[in-house]
Amino acid sequence: MYTQTPRTTPSRSRERASYDADVVHAILDEALVCHLSFVVDGMPRVLPTLHVRIDDTLYVHASTGSRPLLLARSGGLPVSIAATLIDGLVLGRSQFHHSVNYRSVVAHGLATLVEEEAHKRAVLTALVEKVATGRAADSREPDAQELAKTAVLALPLVEVAAKVRTGGVVDEPEDYALPHWAGVIPLRVERGTPEPDEGVVGVPAYLS
Repeated sequence: MYTQTPRTTPSRSRERASYDADVVHAILDEALVCHLSFVVDGMPRVLPTLHVRIDDTLYVHASTGSRPLLLARSGGLPVSIAATLIDGLVLGRSQFHHSVNYRSVVAHGLATLVEEEAHKRAVLTALVEKVATGRAADSREPDAQELAKTAVLALPLVEVAAKVRTGGVVDEPEDYALPHWAGVIPLRVERGTPEPDEGVVGVPAYLS
């Protein structure tokens, strides 16, 4: 269970917040993309990137030439990281009560650069395995030059919370008599049929 803090306490719909580590971890593990927020020269920046969780640390992928990496080299970079999964569109009878069913995680803290080579390689392997379990053994590891071009930031999961909205429409009592359609349109991410690159024959079992 994560400790609730002022930054992880929602100002609205507090009943949707969760500090359960299992809930937080499940959302981070399922989400393929996160958004990394930080400040440069007094101005906010947001970068979409890939991430992977290993135990209680969240790792994000970056380039060694990017601004957050240059800042993280000098003692760490204060960041907020958000990951969101959209499960459905909630259409109310009133426009005000249209909503979204979602699962999200926001984490705050000081991100540091992963510099030890073995550690960095282990994180990148975990990231590839997250994309497709079994892929690491079926691909070439990065060489020294590629590794030097790739950066990894580590954020310990300490100040973190999930927020989840589930269920159906919540309209005003007087609106239930209106003739408008109301309900939920489920949304889900599904993997399609693999499309082999030129010269590749067949599809490996781990992608079937």
